[in-house]
Amino acid sequence: MIYHLLYPLHTTFAAFNVFRYITFRTIYASLTAFLICFLLGPWVIRRLSMMQVGQYIREDGPKDHYKKAGTPTMGGVLIIFAVVGSTLLWTDLTNRYVWIVLLATLGFGAIGFADDYLMQVKKRNLGLSARQKLLLQVILALLVGLLAYLVPDFSTKISVPFFKRLTPDPGWGYVFFAALVIVGSSNAVNLTDGLDGLAIGPVIIAAVTYMIFAYVAGHARIADYLQITPVVGCGEITVYCGALAGAGMGFLWFNAYPAQVFMGDVGSLSMGASLGTVAVITKQEILLALVGGLFVIEALSVIFQVSFFKMTKGRRIFRMAPIHHHFELKGWPEPKVIVRFWIIAIALALISMSTLKLR
Repeated sequence: MIYHLLYPLHTTFAAFNVFRYITFRTIYASLTAFLICFLLGPWVIRRLSMMQVGQYIREDGPKDHYKKAGTPTMGGVLIIFAVVGSTLLWTDLTNRYVWIVLLATLGFGAIGFADDYLMQVKKRNLGLSARQKLLLQVILALLVGLLAYLVPDFSTKISVPFFKRLTPDPGWGYVFFAALVIVGSSNAVNLTDGLDGLAIGPVIIAAVTYMIFAYVAGHARIADYLQITPVVGCGEITVYCGALAGAGMGFLWFNAYPAQVFMGDVGSLSMGASLGTVAVITKQEILLALVGGLFVIEALSVIFQVSFFKMTKGRRIFRMAPIHHHFELKGWPEPKVIVRFWIIAIALALISMSTLKLR
């Protein structure tokens, strides 16, 4: 909106030419999203507290978590508002990719909101059933994948990290592949959201990483130099990633240990889906498994734990899954688990960025 209002004035006032630059708008999209979260955070927390939207604590979980019972949740609505608001202010709204990623953010946010609302406000046990939630996610992810597929000149080739000539092309089957990436990413972030700031930290790291990938893919000369798939119009996704990172930092102000608010499914499902959608648009789909490697580890720990438990009739690999709870039960203080997992996320992000040259 700001871009459309002020950039046309550059013909009269040269200073407004600055709004043409994606880097400038990305910086201010990030700051805008941060300020929205920072300024509205206390009010949102008070409202959630008044509505008695308190966090449910598992009875079989670490005992230190019992004191968190009643902490306001559904704080993800604040993140979504900040991301969407900032994106609408600073991006070129004629760009199709912007609307696709906003659809994923709002759509998965709505699924998470419905789940949280039924569980926290209506007190309906565990909210939406796993089958209902997954079905809604798959339908929405297929729609997002189809919309990306229908964008003129959008490539259906899949980039494989470290191999510049290995680019399989599933054709129309790419829609299903994109849906798998989006749904997988959404649920992986959801499983990671179990400690104060544990999920939002890696989300910020992943958003900054994909901010770089989006800028590179949207810049024809740089993409050609690095021999990666160029995506015309992808540069505007850089601004979205900046807004996502800024909103994440603003939310972390209140979500850092000890948390004043939790994001809930409305936040974790939408943030995961947005990262998956950005990965699809930037043609770095498989690399998301490395950029968001921490989310993958958390998801796999649950899959392995459940599978092993069923096969061995009651035996466990970890003391508790997801794996962050395993380390808590081993005696690691919660802040230590969080910071060490953040360090892992940063290391994985740096490795993923090295793929721009190691091809």
